[in-house]
Amino acid sequence: MTFLHVSRQSYHCSVKTKKRAPPGPPLTLSAVQEAIIGCERCPRLRSYCQTVAREKRAAYRDWTYWGRPVPGFGDPDARVLILGLAPAAHGANRTGRVFTGDGAGASGDFLMAALHRAGRANRTTSQVPDDGLVLRDVYIAAAVRCAPPANKPTPEEVARCLPHLEAELAHLPRLDTVVALGKIAWDAWLQLVARHITLPRPRPAFSHGAEADLAGLAPASSAVDRPAVHIPPRLIGCYHPSRQNTNTGTVTPAMYDDVFSGLLGALAATLPEFL
Repeated sequence: MTFLHVSRQSYHCSVKTKKRAPPGPPLTLSAVQEAIIGCERCPRLRSYCQTVAREKRAAYRDWTYWGRPVPGFGDPDARVLILGLAPAAHGANRTGRVFTGDGAGASGDFLMAALHRAGRANRTTSQVPDDGLVLRDVYIAAAVRCAPPANKPTPEEVARCLPHLEAELAHLPRLDTVVALGKIAWDAWLQLVARHITLPRPRPAFSHGAEADLAGLAPASSAVDRPAVHIPPRLIGCYHPSRQNTNTGTVTPAMYDDVFSGLLGALAATLPEFL
């Protein structure tokens, strides 16, 4: 309601404002990635990453650490999204690429070796960002884009970071499967999905090899105020390839082969030979 003043008289008049459409994502995937790199939404995480980059680890004292949020990496035509937890303090926070540089035989190498066996990565290791690693039909991202202290982001930090993943989704239109590495990534993905579609109750529970079918679910009431994105219909749970898990046998190469060789091998017939 507004007041219109004419010749010292006041008249009531109704003014209808046109509802603004929700803002869309940046126009290209590279623009999304640049926006991620420049993010300052979480002061605690930004301060921690910068401190680590400044103080360094002795083994990497000659490195210039990345020290910024880390965008996703991989094939823009991917049908599989692999979602991790967050950059490692002396891994991706140092190198600037997800699952890269966290040590020989560590999570990055373990994951790339599994993808290589499945025919979806041209290398078995991921130690430096200029190693020539190429992924086919796979895109890798993290629920949180800054390294968190003790690898434990707060729920608020996870929520503030999800729009970055949402923006990437808008430029990955062929995705049909998400592989969540660990419960935090699984829960973060469901939190994002719940902004767009109504999840069943109880929500799908995480376990290694768990599968959830998200196809055909009704739109969420909040979806009308959000940019439209394609939600991949299939979610698969997978234990994270952390050293703690791989060193104790909680995760084995055979377990990853069951997930990735089966999932990605089924796609191989539709793709050209990949070396």
